[in-house]
Amino acid sequence: MKHITKVYGSLYASDDVHLTLDKGEILAVVGENGAGKSTLMKILYGLEQPTSGEIYLNGELQHFRSPHDAIAKKIGMVQQHFMLLEPCTVAENIVYGQEPRKNGFFFDRNAAIRITEELCDKYGLHIDPRRLVKDCPVGLQQRVEILKVLYQDADIIIFDEPSAVLTPQEVNELLLTMRKLAEMGKSIIIITHKLHEVMAVADRVMVMRLGKYIQEMPKSETSIEEMSFLMVGRHIVEREVPPQETTGTVLDVRDLVLAGPDEKNILDHFSIHVDAGEIVGIAGVSGNGQSELIQCLTGLLPPTSGEVVLKGENMAGRSVGDIRNAGCACIPEDRYLWGCAKQATLTETSIMAHQYKPELSRHGLLNSKGAKAFTQKLLDDYDVRNSGQSQKAGELSGGNIQKLIVAREMEQNSPLLIAAEPTRGVDIGAIEFIHNKLLEKREKGDAVLLISSELTEIMSLSDRIYVIYEGRAAGEFRKADATEEALGILMMGGALHEN
Repeated sequence: MKHITKVYGSLYASDDVHLTLDKGEILAVVGENGAGKSTLMKILYGLEQPTSGEIYLNGELQHFRSPHDAIAKKIGMVQQHFMLLEPCTVAENIVYGQEPRKNGFFFDRNAAIRITEELCDKYGLHIDPRRLVKDCPVGLQQRVEILKVLYQDADIIIFDEPSAVLTPQEVNELLLTMRKLAEMGKSIIIITHKLHEVMAVADRVMVMRLGKYIQEMPKSETSIEEMSFLMVGRHIVEREVPPQETTGTVLDVRDLVLAGPDEKNILDHFSIHVDAGEIVGIAGVSGNGQSELIQCLTGLLPPTSGEVVLKGENMAGRSVGDIRNAGCACIPEDRYLWGCAKQATLTETSIMAHQYKPELSRHGLLNSKGAKAFTQKLLDDYDVRNSGQSQKAGELSGGNIQKLIVAREMEQNSPLLIAAEPTRGVDIGAIEFIHNKLLEKREKGDAVLLISSELTEIMSLSDRIYVIYEGRAAGEFRKADATEEALGILMMGGALHEN
């Protein structure tokens, strides 16, 4: 890719960028949110057209007007947000668009199953072709996405933030898969914020910042510290978290039960408490009741039984509005499903749940001037890169919309903040910024409940840690007593043995 420039209005998303990729190589493209990484990959995959610049494949000039053109030239892309048909089987998803036919007309389901089994055997990515996608955990859904691309016979495979929604075990499997594909002659581009993954799997690293090419180097000649510096233009400082006194319980979850569709409870007599002036982490493999716990605590799901006591009042089964007004703010785990409306403007996104404040509305009518001033403060204070308040939320990069949602919920100034996957899919600079905001809230004497699949995040920020397994609190640790090994054993359903 030579001299690639992409301009949106006055914003240069990509500014004279060069990229080269060799056969059988894994190239990591790293940079802050809004650095232009995804824009560059969308241009390579035909989803976007460059304002200027050229793409050469095996020495020949290409013009990709759509993904169909890129796929025809054996370029495939595994999207960050999966593009799967959930009610359909694994095999149906893999062959979709290039379905095998009987008599040239009818869909040949048995042939689709056979093709899927052959792909699984060839690439070592085993999955039941008859299984419905909606019944597959996230790690297996990503495997389906990869097999789809391999069915298209791609020689170049782009992975866009591939580990953003995976557990540590699934991440390890994914990195092994990438290395195996490269050894088989596939060329891989990985966009990621997780620099330890770069060090584990990449052959070469290219750094971007603010739409510009900054530097590239062999992985063997760089370090996480150097990459961090090149990405954000400064050194990232890990903040010490000194212990502090707590001042009474803010959230007390007592014997919470949420019945499941069968005899098994999703939340099974789950009990925890969070005190003022502390961060309490919940560690667990995704799918053990974390999502349902958040929904019960915030009013989206009524629990079957048990109590959710917030500032002394039982809020179990109360409405979202009641629980917010009682002093609970929430950074949701899925920024697009729960955190914003993609078609809403940045102003509309910023004032969600703030709209009844006197400076933002009166007698049911919004104060446009007040709303814009409030929004601008959030955008400036949280360094949300945007092209104006009328920009749609869905047009921001993932990390920038995440920062805006964090800003909006922090500005509630509630005594309790539920932070669910607060740094999922954001860059190292934004992670540092969000962590500092959570610690500032703790230092103010508020309570923070942190639910994260990132074990390092849980261990570095939390004063106390609970492990959730199959809807139960499987263990509780103070910060000084928590080890990755002990947490990992409980997260997988094991038991700790006293020495």
